[in-house]
Amino acid sequence: MAKRVRKAWLIAAGLLGAALLIVEPALAQAVVEPPAAAAAAGGGQPGAIDRALDTISGDGRPLSLSLQILILMSLLTVLPSILLMMTSFTRIIIVLSILRQAIGLQQTPPNQVLVGLALFLSLFVMRPVVDQINEIAYTPYGDGSITIEEAVSRSGTVLHGFMMRQTRQTDLRLFADLADVEPFASPQDVPFSILLPAFVTSELKTAFQIGFLIFLPFLIIDLVVSSTLMALGMMMLSPTIVSMPFKLLLFVLVDGWALTMGSLAASFAGG
Repeated sequence: MAKRVRKAWLIAAGLLGAALLIVEPALAQAVVEPPAAAAAAGGGQPGAIDRALDTISGDGRPLSLSLQILILMSLLTVLPSILLMMTSFTRIIIVLSILRQAIGLQQTPPNQVLVGLALFLSLFVMRPVVDQINEIAYTPYGDGSITIEEAVSRSGTVLHGFMMRQTRQTDLRLFADLADVEPFASPQDVPFSILLPAFVTSELKTAFQIGFLIFLPFLIIDLVVSSTLMALGMMMLSPTIVSMPFKLLLFVLVDGWALTMGSLAASFAGG
């Protein structure tokens, strides 16, 4: 099981890293259309990243090795952010953080546990997407039947479809108006430069809506405890200390973790 999970994450990380070429038009163009002179001078077909790095200077001259390493290291620093922002992780981690704040526990569960829960729940939610990428892009590329450009294009199409299903039309129109582009004929015509910020904005809005609904019952408990303490004249006693056991009891009695995880997973299924 651990081996399959590790393989799935490696597939997702590799293909999402390759999707960086889609986000940056200059790199994508360098990969898809390498200069003929550079290919002839190399005496063969160089790798996609090598061709992108060799032609990113714009005049066809290869970059120095140190500069190529610098560019690759810079891409590796933004890869985790791109990986997390293009998946369900953003919504899940925000909802879990709001839940911890609503209960009144500052460091329980700790941040490492919340991030771990969000990662594994994201893997569960993204499993159909990862399986589809593995089937139509990673496996054919590993067998040598398609090129890296085709694998990147297929994986980008799958991710594009997932993000489109979770993105509100109002957010798409907002960023399309900001970019001053014409209305798109179909969802497939929406570029990643507009879809990515619209997807993140929609995820933030959905996460705060779910967090608001989670916060309400705990807020009611705080109000009841605070009013009771004031009526008893115990104003020096902190309401948080008294209400926290009741909130924990309520959360345990309703099986709060299962409800929260199930609701988060179901929120993506309906998109």
